[in-house]
Amino acid sequence: MINRIAKKALLRLSGQFPVVGITGPRQSGKTTLTKETFPQKQYVSFDDKNMREIATSNPSDFLRAFPDGLIIDEAQKVPDIFDAIKLTVDKEQSPPGKFILTGSSQFRLKKNMSDSLSGRAAFLSLLPFAMQELKNADLLPDDPYEFILKGQYPPLYDKNKHFIPDDWFEAYIDTYLSRDVKGKINDSNMSTFRKFIQVCAVYSGHMLSMDSIAKNVGITAPTVKNWLSILEQSYIIHFLEPDTNNLGHALVKTPKLYFIDTGLLCHLLRMESTKDLLLDRMKDAVVETFAVSELLKARSNIAKKANITYFRDQKGFEVDIIADWKKTFALEIKSSADTEAIMSSNLRKYLKMRQETQTKGSILYLGDISATINNIDYVSWKDWGSFFSSK
Repeated sequence: MINRIAKKALLRLSGQFPVVGITGPRQSGKTTLTKETFPQKQYVSFDDKNMREIATSNPSDFLRAFPDGLIIDEAQKVPDIFDAIKLTVDKEQSPPGKFILTGSSQFRLKKNMSDSLSGRAAFLSLLPFAMQELKNADLLPDDPYEFILKGQYPPLYDKNKHFIPDDWFEAYIDTYLSRDVKGKINDSNMSTFRKFIQVCAVYSGHMLSMDSIAKNVGITAPTVKNWLSILEQSYIIHFLEPDTNNLGHALVKTPKLYFIDTGLLCHLLRMESTKDLLLDRMKDAVVETFAVSELLKARSNIAKKANITYFRDQKGFEVDIIADWKKTFALEIKSSADTEAIMSSNLRKYLKMRQETQTKGSILYLGDISATINNIDYVSWKDWGSFFSSK
């Protein structure tokens, strides 16, 4: 079993709050993490129709059957369970970590928990494997493009299974459409929604243009906005907002779109080999998506907000990532494997604009060696995980 970094944060939260909610995309390992972290707790899934009907008919009696608490998978499928948990927690003054709730619908689970369990619950988002987790398990390949192409969904690294990534991603999309999207849009639009996901892949690593997406898919801009929210709520994509510190410059106000997993992204872009990826015009955008995804995982694994933006002014001057953590980091992402001086030019310009010694400039690149050159950290892709987690 591959150890999950998020386990430490889960134990931290469950040691304080009577209820902990775990969200994340389908197949990210939420159930495995909860069962491994709390082996003594009973587990039920509301994907099970019979269990769902029992809980729906009388939520309070259902919970009373588990006096020591339990893990409830896909909890959002029985909305009344949240009020019942609230009454149980308040009446019994439940100890920390009594109920662990998981779900693949971030919006529905968080909304139900926020409405009913405010002040009683904490949240943890679990994304697919972080690079550091696979490195610790000695599963990191020598070629970064091989790693990017495969993606990091846990089933693809299960030694007891032998999935071909291309087949697995096709099945994943089918399951996602039938179980997560169905009911949120008209059934007649399902094939159009599949095309929509494919078109969105072309925009990963770029500023969002809802009008362009609408034109390419053949739908309205309001529909694009609604469908993007579905992808975001189910952890298929993430929006990176523009930085608000203008430093005397007129800044763009448009977010950038990123896929959470590069394996799914490459599948949607019809890249079947590392050669396809290396020769594709989207290569730099895919590498940038990879780095942003690792940043998101590093923060979610410690149950912290991402606190990352990008800087771009109206003249086109851009820095890929501004990370406001314990210190402020300005990060550039490069698909190059060489530490060329030109790679740091934007960073040096940005640092000069800020005139703040506490802002650190770093370049995330695909080389094998991490080094500091003229006060700029060049961080090898193999060290991104440890670099992110230590900040």
